[in-house]
Amino acid sequence: MDGRHEYFCDFMELQPHKGGVRSLLHLLCSGDVAENDAVECPPGTTEDRPSNRWVIFVSVVAQMLLLWVKTPLAKLGGAVEYWMNFFTDNGGGVLKLIRNAMEGKVRIPDRESPNYRSLIGLLDTRIELNKKIKPWHSNYHAALGIMASKIAYENELVIKTVVENHWQMNFLEFFNCWNEFRGDYTTQAFMFADKAADADLVVVAFRGTSPFDAEDWSSDVDLSWYEIPDVGRAHGGFMKALGLQRNTGWPAKIDASKERPFAYYAIRDALKKVLADNPRAKFVVTGHSLGGALAVLFPAILALHGDQDENDDLLASLQGVYTYGQPRVGDQRFGEFVERHLDTPETKRRYFRFVYSNDVVPRVPYDGGAHLFKHFGQCVYVDAFYRAQGMKEEPNKNYFSPAFLVPKYANAAWELVRGLVIGQVAGAEYVEGWVMRISRALGLLIPGLPPHSPQDYVNATRLGAASLDLLLRDH
Repeated sequence: MDGRHEYFCDFMELQPHKGGVRSLLHLLCSGDVAENDAVECPPGTTEDRPSNRWVIFVSVVAQMLLLWVKTPLAKLGGAVEYWMNFFTDNGGGVLKLIRNAMEGKVRIPDRESPNYRSLIGLLDTRIELNKKIKPWHSNYHAALGIMASKIAYENELVIKTVVENHWQMNFLEFFNCWNEFRGDYTTQAFMFADKAADADLVVVAFRGTSPFDAEDWSSDVDLSWYEIPDVGRAHGGFMKALGLQRNTGWPAKIDASKERPFAYYAIRDALKKVLADNPRAKFVVTGHSLGGALAVLFPAILALHGDQDENDDLLASLQGVYTYGQPRVGDQRFGEFVERHLDTPETKRRYFRFVYSNDVVPRVPYDGGAHLFKHFGQCVYVDAFYRAQGMKEEPNKNYFSPAFLVPKYANAAWELVRGLVIGQVAGAEYVEGWVMRISRALGLLIPGLPPHSPQDYVNATRLGAASLDLLLRDH
């Protein structure tokens, strides 16, 4: 037996790898979930409401399907990224590729080179910061945060090259971290500072959901949770990715090997050292998609350990948490715990959750019934015209509301048209390439997927800079 029963006061963990026809039928017909092979929870746990069991059923089925396609999806993703880099490196078109072949100048992509891009990097090729947004502007951290979140999808060499050569900042460390429950390196992040010496700002950026990683998507739709005493329920998959310990939960200190670092502990210890060397510096945590979930969980666990050891509190140096397209990470009690530590009278608001238009990921896991996944903090909602406004919850919070069906598809059509002309209207840096245009066309079938790309979040911080500056100025 692991330590969940001792450390957590309650939990429910979905186990799709143990699911089958019998367990799925049992979910639909019986409230005795503790006896179900696909659900692990304390003995005697029941769920009497059919609607709640249906939500669990859908989550388990979705994860089973994702596990089934895990290997072919990864192979497909590797092939797609390779050939997209191949075409991009050879001019981005068939005719230019033919010309290079005739001249003997065909370029072969190198996956470890500073020029090799992920699908995210190919959807939006911008790597430069917007020079019009200055460090003293109220929206600077939001604009820097989305760019850091976007390049977090790239390999370490690309990230280091962008930070040092393009942003003229100081790259500090890349983290490739172990997930004890999955037995793999599932979590990546990096850290940089605005200056090599006497830094004012340190940024930690977590990598988000990789488009061809079935386990990342499985984490997004997973309804598993653990209840931390005096804190609340938090998403199980995200906590595991951050470094949850199988037998001890969240101890303040662990003995981890250098070969298998855990994200929370490795980043926390590195951050302590950087801040000790730069006593004036504040730090920002950021991430897109799954990376956004990890970005807000990181200070939550810092707060948990701060409550346990007042001399070990990094939160006083936290400047802000900026997330983009972030899924829900906990219940209402968990949100209240985080807000008490992040949005204090002394610091004002420090947590900003950006949601662009119909992005589907901020609307999962399901919010309702006994599962109680709730967003918290300030939602910065950006519409399809890149106008920002502050609100508690984004419209159509669970995505599937019939009232939003027609507007979703109308928005998808508008985004496709907008992508064809935005370069002529807003400038060359906003031109959408052929990869993004294909994505926009696919949005006519699944409207919530293209808006999840960092492309629109970057645009929101630039084209919506005026409304964003006004919104963030008083916080």
